Amino acid sequence: MEEPEQEAEEIDLVATVGPLDAVVETLRDVLHRSGALRVAVVVDGAQDSPAALVDVGRLAPVEVRIGDRIMHLPHAIELEAESFGGAIELRQLPPFEVDPETGQVTGTLGGLDMLADAMRELAALLGGRSVAIAVYQTITAGIDLTVTARGGEPVLVTLGDEEWEMPDRPER
Repeated sequence: MEEPEQEAEEIDLVATVGPLDAVVETLRDVLHRSGALRVAVVVDGAQDSPAALVDVGRLAPVEVRIGDRIMHLPHAIELEAESFGGAIELRQLPPFEVDPETGQVTGTLGGLDMLADAMRELAALLGGRSVAIAVYQTITAGIDLTVTARGGEPVLVTLGDEEWEMPDRPER
């Protein structure tokens, strides 16, 4: 029995995504300053408009999805927008060692907290129910560390298929 052919999604190659250009610049800035493999956000749309997914990966086109429309921008394209995440504290850290069974993350002291704070701040800058996600390489073969934040909710850390809530910390 033959598998039915799946329709390829149509992708528009664009040079701008209008008001989301500043989000693209911000994600590229966060990606490069943090050394992430990928940084993505779901930007909470206005009441009548759908949310937008903006996904920036290393050496990959920037992907923006709004409703059924998929747009790609070249990763290094110059946009007429500025990053609004310059105040987010970030620096590149050595890869963490992780145990996906126990949730143990070992690395630079305060490093995971810095990454969690950065995603929390990014989600807050985007407002509403926006979500910020960053993926980092680890020294544990085949397991990436993913940090996910949404305003007013605990930060989640994902290792492989396992997910943990980070404990609340006092405000800095």
